[in-house]
Amino acid sequence: MKKVVLLIFLSFTFLSSFSQDTIKRPKIGLVLSGGGAKGFAHIGVLKVLEQAGIKIDYIGGTSMGSVIGGLYAMGYSATQIDSVFRKTNFDELLQDFTPRSSKNFYEKRNDELYAVVLPFNNFKVGIPEALSKGIYNYNLLTSLTRNVRHIRDFNQLKIPFLCIGTNIETGEQIILNKGNLAHSMIASSAFPSLFSPVEIDGKLIVDGGVVNNYPIEEIRKLGADIIIGVDVQDGLLDRKELTEATKILGQISAIQTIEKMKSKIKDTDIYIKPDIKDYGIISFNEGTEIIRKGEEAAFAVYEQLEKYGNKKDFVKNNLKPEVDSIQINKIIINKLKNYTSLYIKGKLPFKEGENISYANLKKGIDNLNATQNFSAINYSLEDNNSKDDLILTLTENPIKTFLKFGIHYDDLFKSGVLVNLTQKKIFFKNDVTSLDIVLGDNFRYNLDYYIDNGFYLSFGFKSQFNKFNKNITKEIAGSTLDGYNINSINVDFSDLTNQVYFQTLFAQKFLLGTGIELKLLDIRSETLTNIAPIIDKSNYVSVFGYVKYDSFDNKYFPKKGWYFNGDIQTYLFSSNFTKQFSPFSIAKADLGVAATIFKKTTFKIQAEGGFTFGKQSVSFFDFVLGGYGYNPIDNLKHFYGYDFLSLAANSYLKSSATIDCEIFKKNHLNFTANYANIEDNLFQNLDWLSLPKYSGYALGYGMETIVGPIEIKHSWSPENKKGFTWFSLGFWF
Repeated sequence: MKKVVLLIFLSFTFLSSFSQDTIKRPKIGLVLSGGGAKGFAHIGVLKVLEQAGIKIDYIGGTSMGSVIGGLYAMGYSATQIDSVFRKTNFDELLQDFTPRSSKNFYEKRNDELYAVVLPFNNFKVGIPEALSKGIYNYNLLTSLTRNVRHIRDFNQLKIPFLCIGTNIETGEQIILNKGNLAHSMIASSAFPSLFSPVEIDGKLIVDGGVVNNYPIEEIRKLGADIIIGVDVQDGLLDRKELTEATKILGQISAIQTIEKMKSKIKDTDIYIKPDIKDYGIISFNEGTEIIRKGEEAAFAVYEQLEKYGNKKDFVKNNLKPEVDSIQINKIIINKLKNYTSLYIKGKLPFKEGENISYANLKKGIDNLNATQNFSAINYSLEDNNSKDDLILTLTENPIKTFLKFGIHYDDLFKSGVLVNLTQKKIFFKNDVTSLDIVLGDNFRYNLDYYIDNGFYLSFGFKSQFNKFNKNITKEIAGSTLDGYNINSINVDFSDLTNQVYFQTLFAQKFLLGTGIELKLLDIRSETLTNIAPIIDKSNYVSVFGYVKYDSFDNKYFPKKGWYFNGDIQTYLFSSNFTKQFSPFSIAKADLGVAATIFKKTTFKIQAEGGFTFGKQSVSFFDFVLGGYGYNPIDNLKHFYGYDFLSLAANSYLKSSATIDCEIFKKNHLNFTANYANIEDNLFQNLDWLSLPKYSGYALGYGMETIVGPIEIKHSWSPENKKGFTWFSLGFWF
């Protein structure tokens, strides 16, 4: 009898245990829909699920649901995901922001010159396929998923996971449950027109929300008994609500899926629908409110959630990211038609065998993206005996010809419309040919041919023509005005310069270059009709060398970084129209530093100087100070408090300090003080150490716009009775 009682007791205990672990513990699947910024609500829901003690067994997501779901599946907690998204700059994400520091000097010039860039193929002007290639997103997610970078089966994540993509060529649904996690999340969230399609296994994939924005059936098939679904997609909007392009695009992509949602809602055991109709798919700046809406919606069904929770035994996710270090074993690049592996590796700030951080990896990818030579950049890190092979899969941009446009106005060159034609691979691999034509008050052009070998030796040819009409100080005219009581004259100034140069990068930061130059100066004045209407019409042959560094985050309104320009140029020969030429040299340097001293206030200091040496210099190459807002050429320099081309001599020293306050986004109020000593042979004695002879101040307001900075500045000097107000519009060219 005792044995029977014992047997019954043991059986009851076993069945009770079996019942609690197996029968009473249903498998719970979590389905997270897409919805762009509205997907922030998923974070709020996850926080409440953790509070209820719910253990998730499977996760399926689409678009933003795939990003948040994938991070949760690999082990991040809701709070950690919240922290990640709060630190993310979504303006940069949508723009596929590439730091200025990742661009070479040619690419910086390209971004700071043209307002509009359009593909040009077979004499037809096109438009870009999307606003963003998604590189910023990919870099971010690659760093966030480094703990699981070698996992290629998403069932092996802490929580089995899948996400949905759409084959844009066939319209078919693609289940993404294998491969690179970051790559799959990017593909699932590639919203059409905002982000470029992503290629995986030969299939061109866009946002999964086009075909299936709520993958409930797929999670059921994994073995989920209970489905908790979070739906952040909108219903159909009426014409009064369709007031934005993103809302219209969202409605187009959602039309097919909204009808299917009716049956999916019925199949959802706990359906959570946050009240976020007042938010759009790009309302990223309202993320805090959207997260709170997710929490509110989850608390509305909290009693249902508690039925499946176990607060006592629940262990919340708390991922500890791996050390930010990668030992690169090999760099493997797919075969390219127009670019060599040397060119690709030359863009990477690291080499095989080096130990790098994810910041180094990101910089390398940004460097490649900045070239605009690749329509897609995919990469992964593959395990190789405790080291990583970097697998780079690059898709060459099929468009090699571009039309670019810009506009500008200043008080020196006056108004101008810039038209550019850029052609890549015209003669050799890695080359680019660019022709700028400026139409307006003063015709100008700039022809640039450049073979870019990254950190290796590069070669270039440049031809440019500049002209303007302006009153100039008599010192520039040299001996032409000797004996005449004239302080200034009106001149037509023309400069045709041709250069051949070689350059390379030193320490992956400093640009070193050398070359030879042929310059034609044509300076004439109708004022001097009875004296000498042609002041100079000479060819000059010179050799030059330079070193440059530029880490400013913005050319016109920098918040951090520093730059240095130094060059020396020796004029060897001249056709000698004035009969006064003898060989001489010019050396000059310019240094600037910017730092943000308060949240919206930046302090910038600058010092520059130059001098001639050798035999007597030609006055037409003197340093000339005055004015603001134009693109400096030759030795023309800005100087507040004095009109354009007011001060001239063969040597000078100048310093300036600027306080810039971004009073609201992309709007700046600034104050500048500048001081200078400028005179012939300034550095032959210690006079340059004396108090500055010239000073000037400027109060300005500027805006960052798509066509470049729009600025107005009022300047004055205690040495001048007259103040000057200058206006400039657009990038300087």
